[in-house]
Amino acid sequence: MKLIRFGQPSQEKPGILTSEGPFDVSAFGEDYNEAFFASNGPARLQTWLGQQQANLPKVAEGTRLGSPVARPSKIICIGLNYADHVRETKAAIPTEPVVFFKATTALCGPNDDVIIPRNSTKTDWEVELAVVIGKKVQYVEEADAMQYVAGSCLHNDYSERAFQLEKGGQWVKGKSCDTFAPMGPFLATADEIRDVDNLPMWLTVNGQRMQESNTSNMIFKVPFLIHYLSQFMTLLPGDVISTGTPHGVGLGFNPPIYLKAGDVVELGIEGLGQSRQQARSWQPVQQATLV
Repeated sequence: MKLIRFGQPSQEKPGILTSEGPFDVSAFGEDYNEAFFASNGPARLQTWLGQQQANLPKVAEGTRLGSPVARPSKIICIGLNYADHVRETKAAIPTEPVVFFKATTALCGPNDDVIIPRNSTKTDWEVELAVVIGKKVQYVEEADAMQYVAGSCLHNDYSERAFQLEKGGQWVKGKSCDTFAPMGPFLATADEIRDVDNLPMWLTVNGQRMQESNTSNMIFKVPFLIHYLSQFMTLLPGDVISTGTPHGVGLGFNPPIYLKAGDVVELGIEGLGQSRQQARSWQPVQQATLV
C-alpha cells in the first residue's frame, strides 16, 4: 500500500494512493501514528480495505498532502553516509554511523514551501531515503532488522549550514528549523519496495540536476543502521530514520550554492514518488487585530 495523509496542516486525514488516485480512509478511524503502527495497522487496514475499498470517497484533485506519518517520537538522521558526499564536505570516511536528531516540529508536507529561517545565509538541500519503524525495536540483530520496518518514503533533509557548522555544538541546530523535514508524498509499505538499498534518487534546483545517485551507494545499509541504532535507544513504531544524502549538496560546490527565496527544489526516489518545495523567506506571524 501507499499511505498518504491529506488536508490542512494539523488537520490531516489518512488516505491511500492507488492506481486510480488518492482515496480517503478516515472511516477506518485511525491516523498513521505510533499506535497505528504498533498494533499492526497496515495489515489491519489492508483487511478493512478488502471490504470497504469500493465505497471510499476520492480525495479532491489539488488537495494538500501532509507528511505520510503523523508526528513521530523522533526523527533520527545519519550523516556522511555516502562516500562521495563525505569527499565533497572534506570530512573523513566514518567508521561508524554519524547520528543526529531532527526536531519533529520540522516535519511538513512534501510540497509545502520550505521557509528560509530568520538570519539564514546557507540553507541547503539533501535528498534522502527515510525508513519508518513498524514495531518496537531494542538490540535487534542486523539479519532480523528489516522485520521491524513498516515502510519507506522520500525525505528532503534541509540544513542551514551556518547554524549547523559555524555555531558550535551539535548539528541539530542547523537541521531542525520549521519545514526542514518534508516527507512523502506517500509511505510505501514494506511489500511495495523490493530492495531499499538499491533505489535511484535525484534532486534538482530550478530545473538543474544537482544530486543523482542510488541508495546502493550508502556506506551503512538500512538493516545495519536499524541494528546499530537499537544498541543505543529504543526505536518506537512510527519513528523515522533518514539514511543520508549523496554528493551534490550546495555546500559541496565551489563556491557554495545556497537557496534563495523563489528557488524551486524537486526531488524523487524510484518507487517513492516525487516532491516539490519552493523556498520562501521567513516572515513574522501577523497577529489578528481585535475589534
